[in-house]
Amino acid sequence: MLGIPAVSDRVAQMVVKLYFEPMVEPHFHEDSYGYRPGKSAIQAVGITRKRCWRYNWVLEFDIKGLFDNIDHELLMRAVRKHTDCKWILLYIERWLKAPFQKEDGTQVERTKGTPQGGVVSPVLSNLFLHYVFDNWMKRNYHELPFCRYADDGIVHCWTESETLMLREALEIRFRKCKLELHPEKTRIVYCKDSKRREDHTSKSFDFLGFTFRPRPSKNRRGEYCTNFSPAVSNKAAKMMRQKMRRWNLHLRSDKSLEDFSRIFSPVIRGWINYYGSFYKSALYTTLRHLNTILVRWARRKFKRLKHHLIKAVYWLRRIAKRQPNLFPHWQTGIRPTAG
Repeated sequence: MLGIPAVSDRVAQMVVKLYFEPMVEPHFHEDSYGYRPGKSAIQAVGITRKRCWRYNWVLEFDIKGLFDNIDHELLMRAVRKHTDCKWILLYIERWLKAPFQKEDGTQVERTKGTPQGGVVSPVLSNLFLHYVFDNWMKRNYHELPFCRYADDGIVHCWTESETLMLREALEIRFRKCKLELHPEKTRIVYCKDSKRREDHTSKSFDFLGFTFRPRPSKNRRGEYCTNFSPAVSNKAAKMMRQKMRRWNLHLRSDKSLEDFSRIFSPVIRGWINYYGSFYKSALYTTLRHLNTILVRWARRKFKRLKHHLIKAVYWLRRIAKRQPNLFPHWQTGIRPTAG
């Protein structure tokens, strides 16, 4: 559940963030990527891909209800470690303890957590996890690389036994800090490829909208092999298709293709830029779904195409060939086909 601050609080939180973030940012671990200037989810996926090629095992973990369960006392102790500015300490503590107001007007007292949706919350959660996880890993398991994006994390290990021991140690560590690993989203995964021929029940994991699993590919010598790589996840692809359907293009016969291009191209381009960063061909099926929706729109808009599916496809295909820059997915070669 998102906790949305009032406008005045949003302004005040931004002021605190602008003052406080530069104080803590230099201390954060280089492999913490969530909600940080100069860091991105694509960078996190990219470094995870490289490490999966090197290490055989992965511990995928998720913290259950992080934003709702951060301990106020431990968090304020971490804040005081980096600043003694009285007004920053005063306002952060007030925001943490401010009651949550529901739709019916009733208020719920907050004894833990930081509202997910607050401007300053990402900085506070990163600071909390810096001491709970990042620093702890650096002290105790410095030989094992990790990647963390907010409450989602990946740790790379050499052996299964090493991964099992790390999971037990993490459970104890988070419990001491009054947090809990998500029992279903925390898993041990074997990074299987052409050179790793062992078997394991879990050979894939999802991270930041990508599914890492064995995939066919070519090596540097042009030989076919199996590679452990990321591509758009089924969940993310389903989300995109659902959003396309919610556009209800088939009911908007008053619009033209140029109108649709102006309205929806930024969204489509964003999908391609993000999910097409790795194993781009996995995204093609989802993008073809948009062509199907555009064909359906054309059949409702033009009477001559209403009962002729193939004619509608070829009509749209001719436009895509004549104006390939009209939609971002047409620019990548995903154009209407009759097959």
